[in-house]
Amino acid sequence: MSTLNPKVDQYIAKSAEFARPILTHIRDVVHAAAPAIIEEIKWGFPFFTQDGGIVCAMRGFKAHCGLFFWKGALVVPDGEEEGMGQFGKLTSVEQLPSKRVLSGYVKKALQLNEAGVPAPYVAARRAK
Repeated sequence: MSTLNPKVDQYIAKSAEFARPILTHIRDVVHAAAPAIIEEIKWGFPFFTQDGGIVCAMRGFKAHCGLFFWKGALVVPDGEEEGMGQFGKLTSVEQLPSKRVLSGYVKKALQLNEAGVPAPYVAARRAK
C-alpha cells in the first residue's frame, strides 16, 4: 500500500502553477508502479523510497520541473541530463515518457535496488 506524505502535498501546492500537474502526474505514476513506495522530503524536495533505498525524486523550480532516478543511466540509458534529472527541463506533462514507459523505469530502479547495485556516482567514488 502506498504511503502518501502530507509534506509532499504541501510541496506540490506551493509549487508554481505550471508545475503542479507535472509533479502530481509523476507522483501518481510512481505510486501506481510501486504500491509499497514511500514518500519522503529529503534536501527540501520529494523523494520516493522503498526498503530504505532511494528510487527517484522530483523537484519543481521556478521555470521547470525535474525528475531523476537515483541510479541515473542504469535506469534511463538515453536520458537527457539537464535540469536535474534524466528528462530535461520539464514544463509540461507531455514532455514525460508515457505512463507505461515511466512505470517501467520505476520498476527497473526497484530491481536495481533489490539487487544491491550502487548508483553510478557511488561506484565511481568507490573505484577511486
